[in-house]
Parts: sequence; C-alpha cells; structure tokens
Amino acid sequence: MSVPVVIVAGIHAQARAEVVAELARRHPGSVTIRPGDPPVAAPLLIVELGDDDEPRPVAEALAVRPELRLTGVLTALEADHMPLDICRGDRLPCGRHVAAVLARQIEYATGLVVVGDDPELTLPALAHLAPLTPIGLPDVLGPPVDVEALAARVDPATAQLPCALETQDFETVVWRRVRPIHPQRLFDAMEELVATTVRSRGRFWLASRHSSLLAWDAVAGMVEVAEAGTWLAALPDSAWDQVGTARRAAAALDWTPTMGDRVQQLVFTGCGGLDPDRLIALLDSCLLTPEESVAGAAVWETYPDPFAELTSSKVEVAE
Repeated sequence: MSVPVVIVAGIHAQARAEVVAELARRHPGSVTIRPGDPPVAAPLLIVELGDDDEPRPVAEALAVRPELRLTGVLTALEADHMPLDICRGDRLPCGRHVAAVLARQIEYATGLVVVGDDPELTLPALAHLAPLTPIGLPDVLGPPVDVEALAARVDPATAQLPCALETQDFETVVWRRVRPIHPQRLFDAMEELVATTVRSRGRFWLASRHSSLLAWDAVAGMVEVAEAGTWLAALPDSAWDQVGTARRAAAALDWTPTMGDRVQQLVFTGCGGLDPDRLIALLDSCLLTPEESVAGAAVWETYPDPFAELTSSKVEVAE
C-alpha cells in the first residue's frame, strides 16, 4: 500500500511549523521530512519545504514514485503578514523576490491554511488570487493529487485565471481581446501596468510574433514576459494529437474563426487605488489600430520588437 504524502509550503517558517504540528496531532505516527530526504514507512509523510521552495517540482517528483501517494499540496500563510507579503519587492536569501515565490506557492496549492488570529485582510486577498482553492486544513489521507491537472491550472496556455471581482480592499480586472498587440506600445506601457497592480498574469499575442504564445507574469512591481509555446492555430492539424487534453480544451474555449486560439487574456489584481477604466484604456491603446490590423502578419512581423532584443525572452521592471 502506498504511503500518503502531503507537502507544506510557505515563506514563513513559523506558519509552516504550526501547520505541520496540527497535521502531526491529527495523524499520530506521521513523520516530517525535507525535500531530498529518503521516505520512510509512516501513516503520513509530511514534506516541509523551505521559505523559498516552490511546491510544483517537489510535487511532480513525488507523484512518480509508486510507493508514495501525494494527497495534498498545502501553503501556510501568516495572517499578520498577508496581504503585505504579496506586495513585497524585497528578496529572499536565495535572491528570488518574496512576492514571486509566494504567488507560486499560493496558486499551485490544493489547499491554503491561514495561521493567526486576524485573517480579515488575508481571506479577501485569497478570494482574488486563488478563488477556487479551498481554505483550511483538508483531509490528507484521500486519493492522489492529479499533478498534471495542477500544472494545467497554472501553466500560461491553460491557466485557470481569476474572474473579475470587486471587494472592499481589492479589485480584479479581466482584459480579453482578440486583436494583436503592438510590441512597442506594450513595452512602453509595462511600467504603469505593473506599478498600479499587485498581481497580474495570463497569455497574450504580439503582432510581431504571430505564432508565439507569450506569458505575462507580474507581482509586486516585477514582471516577466516569456515564450510559452505556440498557438495551436499556427500548428498543422496533425500536431493537435500531440497536444494534451487541457491545452486543446483551452484553445477550443478561446477559438474564433479568424484568429484561432490567439487571444489577449490577462488578469490584473490591485489593492486600493486601482482605476479599472484607466487600466483597460491603457491596455486597449496597445492593440493594433483598425488600419494596422488589416495590414496582415507579413507587415506586423516588421514592427520593432523590444522584447525580441532580450536574449532570455524575459523582462523585469522594478516599481
């Protein structure tokens, strides 16, 4: 029989320790290990990650081991520090930004556990950042987690992005268009887009890269833009059989007769002072004009593309 395993992530050691202690209390005989430690026979294995560890690579490594059964990926959050943590531009000892690591810990998790006496601001923030993820300590002795489904939930081409939402302290704006973006105009708008929002992510289409699906990933004043594959509309029909079910389903939902699955699908979350009308107007100003749109891909590919000049295909803009 396989040994159930649960991962506990989070940037605060004390919050992780409290979650680990509660799991141990509920499951006598459980054993806590670190990534890389050899697994042992136990009613429950608890894998506690470090402050700067993302759970995804650990989850995918554990899921392929037949003697183990990954049953949950939990992220421990300190109520006294959220939502300020997701706005932090400082770095962890490893050199990575606190907010970027935390965003991935939150968005990949199968469960979020808030530690502390005052979750008044934490819970509304999570309703914007991870609205479909259960909050609270779940059953961790059940069936295995589907790591392919978890990956599809966060990968740019298939991501389950938050919906538009407005609460007292936060607002999430969804921007969806099917006209291509002018690369220079988006590049010029990036600083304002990032500086006025806490978290934004999604997939988008630059006119100068007609075949490339691009990923937008921004948090706490930093943004990364990276190649994330090819639009299915740019592939021959025979290639579709080599694409996963989640990818085909996402493309089908975005599909239009003229553009295929090419789409602008970006989600922005702000905390106080966000002007949705200004944000949408700024994004719309980055689109090709009607006159530019009829010129066609051959002309679009000649547009200056500041993103293409970056050898890493990534951009970082500090607030």
